[in-house]
Amino acid sequence: MITIALSVVFSIFAGRLVQLQLLDSDALAADANTNRYLNIPITAERGSITSSDGVALAATVDAYDITADPAMFTPEATGLPDAPEQAAALLAPILGVPKEKIAADLHTPKTRYKRLAAQQTPDVKNQISDLKSGLEKQAGSRACQAQKRLLNKPAEEGGRTRLDNECVNPLAGVFNRDTQKRVYPSDGLAANLVGFVNAEGEGAGGLEQQYQKLLAGKDGHSSYAQAGGRLVPTAGGSLEPAVPGTDLRLSINRDIQWAAQRAITDQVSNAGAEKGYVIVQDVRNGQVLAMATSPGFNPNDLSTAKNSQLGNPALQDAFEPGSTAKLMTMAAVLDTGKATWDTKVTVPYPLVRGDVAFKDDVEHDTWYLTLAGVLAKSSNIGTIEAAQTLGATQPEANQVLHDYLRRFGIGQQTGLGFPGETAGLLDKPEDWKASKQYTIPFGQGLSVNALQATSVFSTIANGGVRVTPSVVQGTTAPDGKYSAAPASEQSRVVSEQTAKTLTEMLESVVSDEQGTGGKAAIPGYRVAGKTGTANRVDPEVGGYRGYTASFIGFAPADQPRVTVSCVIQDPVNGHFGGQLCGPVFKQVMEFTLKTLQVPPSGSEAPNLPVEWKP
Repeated sequence: MITIALSVVFSIFAGRLVQLQLLDSDALAADANTNRYLNIPITAERGSITSSDGVALAATVDAYDITADPAMFTPEATGLPDAPEQAAALLAPILGVPKEKIAADLHTPKTRYKRLAAQQTPDVKNQISDLKSGLEKQAGSRACQAQKRLLNKPAEEGGRTRLDNECVNPLAGVFNRDTQKRVYPSDGLAANLVGFVNAEGEGAGGLEQQYQKLLAGKDGHSSYAQAGGRLVPTAGGSLEPAVPGTDLRLSINRDIQWAAQRAITDQVSNAGAEKGYVIVQDVRNGQVLAMATSPGFNPNDLSTAKNSQLGNPALQDAFEPGSTAKLMTMAAVLDTGKATWDTKVTVPYPLVRGDVAFKDDVEHDTWYLTLAGVLAKSSNIGTIEAAQTLGATQPEANQVLHDYLRRFGIGQQTGLGFPGETAGLLDKPEDWKASKQYTIPFGQGLSVNALQATSVFSTIANGGVRVTPSVVQGTTAPDGKYSAAPASEQSRVVSEQTAKTLTEMLESVVSDEQGTGGKAAIPGYRVAGKTGTANRVDPEVGGYRGYTASFIGFAPADQPRVTVSCVIQDPVNGHFGGQLCGPVFKQVMEFTLKTLQVPPSGSEAPNLPVEWKP
């Protein structure tokens, strides 16, 4: 019987050995390695975003997550019934987190990990480390050691049920984890363009979102054998280094960006407006030198920003441009040879088309204007009359104008690829019904974003050639190699002669005493520009309410270098574009010309006549 029993036992052992050594060996080895080897992720350093001179607008710095093991704060582990509260009282002033929240996080003993505060500075980490070290030294003193021995005695022998506070380190379960933090050294400078990252460090707005994959790089990892939480040096391991992200160099000029932001911020405040934006563009290559918005936000502290401030309205707002769009109508009329700058136009008041009476901004007797005068005085009626010459019938005229609007980039993306960018709205010409076919020529009934509107004037300044706008000047790879961005695409919109004539007509807007853009004049420089005052579509009422004021122009008109646009939405103190945006244009353009060291004009403006006598 004993022999049989032993045989059964040894058979069971043998069977188990066969199972472990032969059948389950691979799975067990894998499980052993899984428990034996520890994998540590290595976060890639995010690429920086810099201005054109290489100064960081967004950068990555070392940071620390302050973490805790709640199981180390229980009464059994500390001998204190209120260890979480004591730790919270010490940490709250350093972390800037309410002590109630910290205490609540530490009162979760079934969880071995809690993040008390994310992406803290080295100073915060050092403060906690110094405090923790001081408490450890104090807890290791002779007096405290005697009290700890006393704790181990039964109560009837004089033992205690808990440690005295000075003999316990309530921060023993607090740790720090190396991580990274995105910072914006210039605070709100170009924030609406650059964007921001979320709590996970991923781009959540602006260029940070658009170029997330390029900026993020590729995370790595390290693996090593461990026993009892310690490295086993002879057991081998592996390391896959992280690949840093690529740096973006923008075409943004920091000084010009700063000047643009200051100018639009001040004017939005003075006008009691909802918001405003300024864009500065190099007419030769399409590069954006500044894109400023007010109100903006500080990406270093998103808690102070409203959701409506986090986007980029210069690209995401669609608005009816008003009279600045008359430039495209005049371009079509001149380029098709239907009229010249000195074509005589009789402008009645009002002008009845269909069942609608169209008016100008001011009531007047019949005007006798040249085509240049129609633009200088910003006559809606004169523009309607000019647009009607584009075709033998109104539908034909609509089709011709529509074709030119598309050539200028209206109703389509600018080419930046910016998140949330609007293409604006431009209906097909067969849908220009009723009064729309008469309002579109003077800028009502279609919508644009601010960069589209700016690009129209840059096209004329560039001799009639449209250059696709760009904002990224180049990239720097992790190996330090810089690559310039490809040159922007170009397309001819109007002839060089048409562009030259339009430039001279735009100069009359600023230089002629009857022009609407006198406040944009700059001593020593010839300025070409156009005012705009449009009825504003308000989504809240589902119709027109308030105004969009604008001024767009370029200088020097004789050798164009830079276009500056200003748009102010829903102003209360005044609403005319020349009144509100003319001074902003002048301020920003003057600063830009000086910054780029553009010499003054070498000739006088032609001063084309605006009137004729019948």
